[in-house]
Amino acid sequence: MAYIDVMVNGRFHTRLRGQFRDAISELFDQRRPFGRLALVQVLMIAGDTLVTISLAGSLFFSISPEAAKGKVLLYLLITIAPFSVVSPFLGPLIDRGQGARRAMVIVAAVGRAALCPFMARDLHSLLLFPEAFFILILSKLYGVTKGALVPEMAARDEEQAIARGERRREDHEGYAEWNARLTLLGTIAGFLATIPAVIVLKTVGANGVLYLDAAVFLAGGLAGSRLPVVQRPDGPASRGRHARRPDRHLVALQPVAHPEVTIGLTANAVLRGLAGFLLFLVAFGLRRASAPLYWYGLVLGASGLGAMLGLIVMARLRRLVAEQQILAIALIIVVVAASVAASVGGLIAQVVLALVVGMAGSLGQPSFDAMAQRFVPEEVQGRAFARFATRQQLVWVLGALVPVVIPLSMVDGDVVIACVAFAATGAYLIGRLSLRGRALPRTVADRGGPGGPPR
Repeated sequence: MAYIDVMVNGRFHTRLRGQFRDAISELFDQRRPFGRLALVQVLMIAGDTLVTISLAGSLFFSISPEAAKGKVLLYLLITIAPFSVVSPFLGPLIDRGQGARRAMVIVAAVGRAALCPFMARDLHSLLLFPEAFFILILSKLYGVTKGALVPEMAARDEEQAIARGERRREDHEGYAEWNARLTLLGTIAGFLATIPAVIVLKTVGANGVLYLDAAVFLAGGLAGSRLPVVQRPDGPASRGRHARRPDRHLVALQPVAHPEVTIGLTANAVLRGLAGFLLFLVAFGLRRASAPLYWYGLVLGASGLGAMLGLIVMARLRRLVAEQQILAIALIIVVVAASVAASVGGLIAQVVLALVVGMAGSLGQPSFDAMAQRFVPEEVQGRAFARFATRQQLVWVLGALVPVVIPLSMVDGDVVIACVAFAATGAYLIGRLSLRGRALPRTVADRGGPGGPPR
């Protein structure tokens, strides 16, 4: 209701500008560690966008739906494969040594900068596929490392602010808001990167986009080299933030064992799975209905707009409730939107549902990341985020596979989304209730970080 009042009173655009202004100010303040991470995020997401555009085509829409199924199944398999490398092999490396995370960012950027010229050369060769596979591995490596870097940059940022005599951040300005700002900056960078990418694609070709991409990733590597190295648990930066350290061998074996993280991961994975389900439900539904291509563009655009709105709403919502409640809200709005879409039917309903699912995803992911950053010991956050990303991507693929394998009408698909989201909401709320009054280890329960302990 608070947001309805904002829009009715004409203050929504003011808040919108405020969120953009805050995010941009973070980016351009390169004295702050978080500002440096924001610059890395912008360059990395811009580079990912350029890769996508250079490899994009109309193949899916130029062949029959039956032939498209094989292409889609191959694509889904490829999206999972990089995690088989990132999670077991690269995840532990992210946590090894004081400068390992900065080194992983540099490797992810410079590695892709080196691969792009080879991809430009091999666009019409079978060598393109292994090169694209390694590009995906390095992209996932950065995403995992970024999740582990946020608490480090937040801690260093706060220390520098205190040293300069500036005020400490308010309690509501926690990890969720940091994550949301990074995602918002990445989304803006992705949109802006499409402009030069399309121009180069039309004038030079896809290989020209990849050469441009090499320069962007190289800049990302240089930006990554400016990230400060933060001393972890044994260093002074973390002294006082941990009353007792957890057993290193125990957390190395199972860094996701905290119940808040476990139930949060399940809830957020369901949101990811429903997003994948809706994407391919609409794609094949439009193909079977011989609908114009612009309808699919409207659905994708609505999903992107919803993601932007969710990131803007996140900052305000985090001031009112904790991340756990935001994750529950994300599930509830999907239940409502999918139920309405199933009742109303029609393509407009799918566009609106895509907007809501996009918003729910951008509310859920920063909230879950903040929970993980708070509850998972910092010395194992790299491998933990690798596991989180693997599980969430697996659920996304499983969700996407259902409408590919089973021909569902869009209304039937909306019913599936409503039922799954409803069940996930109930399970999440029951799980949250079961944690009330449950004694948690002090080594975990006392981990506050920016934003303080959860409510």
